[in-house]
Amino acid sequence: MLKLVVPDTAQPQTVKDFLRRQSSLSLSAWRKLKTNGTLMINGDFVTINSTVVAGDKISLTWEDDCSITPTNIPLEIYYEDDYLLVINKPAGLLVHPTVKEHNHTLANGIMFYFRQHNLPFSFHPVHRLDRNTSGLILIAKLAHIQHLMTSSNIKNFKRIYLAVVDGLVIPSSGIISAPIGRHPDSIIERMIRPDGQAATTHYQTIASYDKASLVELELLTGRTHQIRVHMAHIGHPLLGDDLYGGSLEYFNRQALHASKLIFEHPILKTAIEIDSPLPDDMKLLLARL
Repeated sequence: MLKLVVPDTAQPQTVKDFLRRQSSLSLSAWRKLKTNGTLMINGDFVTINSTVVAGDKISLTWEDDCSITPTNIPLEIYYEDDYLLVINKPAGLLVHPTVKEHNHTLANGIMFYFRQHNLPFSFHPVHRLDRNTSGLILIAKLAHIQHLMTSSNIKNFKRIYLAVVDGLVIPSSGIISAPIGRHPDSIIERMIRPDGQAATTHYQTIASYDKASLVELELLTGRTHQIRVHMAHIGHPLLGDDLYGGSLEYFNRQALHASKLIFEHPILKTAIEIDSPLPDDMKLLLARL
């Protein structure tokens, strides 16, 4: 359900006109609203041609099409409201179903959670995490909210990561700006290439060890494998990330954890900050270094 309040400065107008001007509903959301959605003003069912005035409370609901099979997978929920869900994803769990693995992914677990609680929502990830990256992932409960969160309208959406990388990083902080594109010989691997998409990462060393460093990173863009490619590019691949030259001596997955999300709520307009501590396997890794 999406809830909106007509501002005090608004003139009388149809619901249709108000939604077009105020809420930036995506085209797909419009179609679903018109075909199988319901509208309520102050608790009464109405049509899109009904009139709204200042102070009216509008509620919109529609069913999302979803072919994802619900599967009972334990979820670590770090935040939830009527619009958003933040999950602390364990390493090893895919976010989306694939042809080979279509029942045991985060999407399957979230659909089970929604069905278990009779929630009419579907799976709308705002961003993604690689299978072997742990940490926070933001899920929108409605396509409209996903549209708002991924558009340029969202303010101060920050994604902070912790990584254990090879060697002592010098300088200890900096900005990596290097375009990323597909590797010509792989459908998975990415590389720095001049015709790639612009990519920028800020890094700051948190702790140094004999042969490794704990680094905090902020994504200023969101390219596939961005942190992994950028850190390898400056000579400090992630431990456990053998795809990009990282050593498997101490760790058997890329040592990368999505530790913090900061954003302005797309509907409530409140500041949200969510933190996730390092998982146990990365804590043990640091203790061994």
